[in-house]
Amino acid sequence: MVELKTDTSIDAMYEAGQVVARALTAARQAADVGVSLLELDEVAHGVLREAGAKSPFLGYRPSFAPTPFPAVLCASVNDAIVHGVPGRYRLRDGDLVSLDFGAELGGWVGDSALSFVVGTPREADLRLIETVERALAAGIEAAVVGNRIGDIAHAIGTVCRAAGYGIPDGFGGHGIGRRMHEDPSVPNEGRPGRGMRLRHGMALAIEPMVIAGGTDGFHAAPDGWTLKTDDGSRAAHAEHTVAITDSGPRILTAR
Repeated sequence: MVELKTDTSIDAMYEAGQVVARALTAARQAADVGVSLLELDEVAHGVLREAGAKSPFLGYRPSFAPTPFPAVLCASVNDAIVHGVPGRYRLRDGDLVSLDFGAELGGWVGDSALSFVVGTPREADLRLIETVERALAAGIEAAVVGNRIGDIAHAIGTVCRAAGYGIPDGFGGHGIGRRMHEDPSVPNEGRPGRGMRLRHGMALAIEPMVIAGGTDGFHAAPDGWTLKTDDGSRAAHAEHTVAITDSGPRILTAR
């Protein structure tokens, strides 16, 4: 069931989304050679505490997970696609990092992700990140009243496949609002003109993911959470929470 949000509720979701934006910005600024992923998690946690917000990630345990998620931030490095568990790993020059973060404020949730390189970047990594950001922008551009979920999926998939990249099968975006994961699902590849029609008041977390090697395969790391590319190539991830409105898509987690 899809809940249509009122304009007042969308404004409240924007406030939660801005907590997310501030946390990701702070964690991105703190990320440097020698900094541990646990330290980045603490930076993000500090923004939550300052805002009086809660984490929808901490303690979250979907059916596939062997244990509750132990942090407020997902930190995925190099061949990790998503759901990376922050640990004692210290960032190295040239690491490709994807950070995913959520916040709950006033009963509403925001969710966003970004990818970047620490230190000296590889040209291939910059192309990967640029592509996933273009795919996100294309998905958001398609998120207009009267379009369908398939139009978003098609826009994202077209950008990713044209660049020669893989798309992790079965993973994509989702509805969002009172809970982090709500209906509908938002695939990262699909046929235009198919699926649920978009209406004013819908809120979606749109999140393309790309695999540099061009294959779609992935597997779970021993922690049961981190998803890694089967071919060992690098991955990137980008995400925004977006409200569908009569005046166009509104990015609630804009940084």
